[in-house]
Amino acid sequence: MMRNVFIDLQAFVLLVFPLAVMAQRHGKPEHLTVNLLSRAGQVYQNGYPVNAGLAEAENSKGNFQFAEINPERPFFGWVVPSSADNTFQTAFRLLVSSDAEKCREATGDMWDSGRAEGSASVNVVYGGRPLEPGKVYHWRVKIWDNHGRESAWSDIMGFGTAAEPGALATAVCPLQKQDESPVEVRRVDSSTHFADFGKAAFGRIRISLDGKRGGDTVKIHLGEAVKEGRLDRSPGGTIRYSVHNLALLPGWNTYVVAIPPDKRNTGPQAIPMPQYTGEVTPFRYCELENYPARVNLQQLTRETVFYPFDETSSSFHSSDTVLNRVWEMCKYTIKVTSFAGIYVDGDRERIPYEADALINQLCHYGVDREYSMARRTLEYLIFHPTWPTEWILQTVLMAWEDYLYTGNSDLLLKHYDDLKAKTLVALADEEGFISTRTSRITPEILRSVHFNGDLRDIVDWPHSGILGLGKNEGGETDGFVFTDINTVVNAFHYRALVLMSWIAGVTGHDEDGRFFRLQAEKLKKSFNRKLFDRKRGVYTDGAGTSHASLHANMFPLAFGLVPEKQVKGVLGFIRSRGMACSVYGAQFLLDALYEGGDAEYGLHLLSSTAERSWYNMIRAGSTVATEAWDNKYKPNQDWNHAWGAAPANLIPRRLMGIEPLEPGCGKIRIKPQPGSLQQAEIKHPTLRGDVKVSFVNDPGKSFVLTVEIPANTTAEIHLPWYSPEQTVRVNGNTASHVKSGNFTLFENVGPGKKIFEITR
Repeated sequence: MMRNVFIDLQAFVLLVFPLAVMAQRHGKPEHLTVNLLSRAGQVYQNGYPVNAGLAEAENSKGNFQFAEINPERPFFGWVVPSSADNTFQTAFRLLVSSDAEKCREATGDMWDSGRAEGSASVNVVYGGRPLEPGKVYHWRVKIWDNHGRESAWSDIMGFGTAAEPGALATAVCPLQKQDESPVEVRRVDSSTHFADFGKAAFGRIRISLDGKRGGDTVKIHLGEAVKEGRLDRSPGGTIRYSVHNLALLPGWNTYVVAIPPDKRNTGPQAIPMPQYTGEVTPFRYCELENYPARVNLQQLTRETVFYPFDETSSSFHSSDTVLNRVWEMCKYTIKVTSFAGIYVDGDRERIPYEADALINQLCHYGVDREYSMARRTLEYLIFHPTWPTEWILQTVLMAWEDYLYTGNSDLLLKHYDDLKAKTLVALADEEGFISTRTSRITPEILRSVHFNGDLRDIVDWPHSGILGLGKNEGGETDGFVFTDINTVVNAFHYRALVLMSWIAGVTGHDEDGRFFRLQAEKLKKSFNRKLFDRKRGVYTDGAGTSHASLHANMFPLAFGLVPEKQVKGVLGFIRSRGMACSVYGAQFLLDALYEGGDAEYGLHLLSSTAERSWYNMIRAGSTVATEAWDNKYKPNQDWNHAWGAAPANLIPRRLMGIEPLEPGCGKIRIKPQPGSLQQAEIKHPTLRGDVKVSFVNDPGKSFVLTVEIPANTTAEIHLPWYSPEQTVRVNGNTASHVKSGNFTLFENVGPGKKIFEITR
């Protein structure tokens, strides 16, 4: 009897002990990255993802592509698993192995960090034996958390080192190709067929046709626009249309229609397409002419080219159907315009410009967990700047946003002197103003910013053409009067000085930090003394003119130059001007509105159906953001221009209010400004995991906010402030709260799901 009891007890222990061990473990780290790349181990062949391993790709003569990591300083990241509220990592163990089997056996022959105490889960720098160029390595990680739990090991991720390592350069993924079928093919007449792929994309056409006898020539028309149900063969501007002759071989054959280079967008300044993708063109529609046999969906394939993109990383939906369509178009724009691997201005030139790149960067952060393309573009633009004064200054803005979202300071350290020069502080006069219209510009200053040419102020673009707002002035500058001391230029200069003072602090240049901070303070005083018209309560376009434009007021408000007591008056003037700016300027107009607390007007512009609106791009027939509000405002505009996709960042950053407060999103702010929008929900990717925010809004009466904050992250939550008598509940329990401006503030909110409710 005693023996049976012992056996039963032994069986109980054997059964329960593993369960107890499993209870101490939870999940595993996910979303592994090497040098910020989540697909460092993926191999491609001619642009298509394949199942070949990195070692095979490294040693094969096949046309394989994969990311190449600088072996001198790789850094790792992961998302901390969480199945409980308020989860923080307390330690990790990271292995790097020379082959996958050793890694699987938990043998880190290149590096075994051991149990490393701390919360670091991004930018964990390699600390093992020197890595060799042109080799393949594997790694995995496990973590411990503040609940006393040890995670399972993560999946194993491989990475290949660059064969010729040198100075730090951003690691990037190869461009990806994807086959897409038409959503419709219909016969137009006895020998003409019309195909619609549903949305425009950059690529080329692959087609299977029966040549019968052979020798017949089929005309293949590709384009972005339609007219009266047919492909528009004269769309105007640089809306794309092309025709290609295809001589058929006898019998059934599959053909790839080669896209000939365009002289305008394949010149020395343009970003070339890699050989493995071939040349591409943007198109949505295809017409086959002189082919009498029937054509079905399976005979046509678009080989689409883009930078790897995760469609599931982000989502947004609201009670406003127009806003939803604007979001979807802008999100898709970021994917489809990534075809060159560096942010370019559209298909007309395929040249990187700082203004395009800043908007593109912020939008990319809003729709995908992707940071490398922005970094590669920033490095490119440091040495290939463009002519507008303000756009030189925007390089500093790009560098700070990169650091804020990634937490990685490598680019700040490497390009510190370049960024200092890009503030253009060398042009400053005794009052702190800069000007490119005086004798202060020297060859030395131009060399310091790597520019060979004449800097010119831009304000907005284009400068000429139809404004369409019942005004006489042409272009998109709201009649801006250019003077030696330009208000818009100096607003950008102020922002660059502020950010450079922070960059100096991050990189250990404390004396520089003090200098830039004092320079910013001096400029702010001079700016408000000399450029603000107190009688009218507005900023003028510059010293020596009384003209006040939208731009002279929205940029100071967006960049923190407007004193609190003057914000209301400046906002009133901004409202009076309407959308008197381009799609580029609209980024800063909306930033200004949300900075000033005018959420209702911000919502009005985001969801507008007027001619000068994002919805008008859709109504005009484009599925990708356009370069201008309409063809008539810029007759040579592109229909594939990411600087027109600003809502892809304005919706997550401003309307839903999700922004990093600490580098690498260690702390975030969630500050929704819904205006009268009744309901919305978003999934926003970060390096530390997905931030999920939803709200139900009864304006002025109640506001319910649900947030999901990823592990290893804290948040500052802002909700509407109704009155001192308002009721505030968190997860159903009455909670104390602090008033901060017009918001109810909760500080240091930990990870997990929380429900906040405010009622009057």
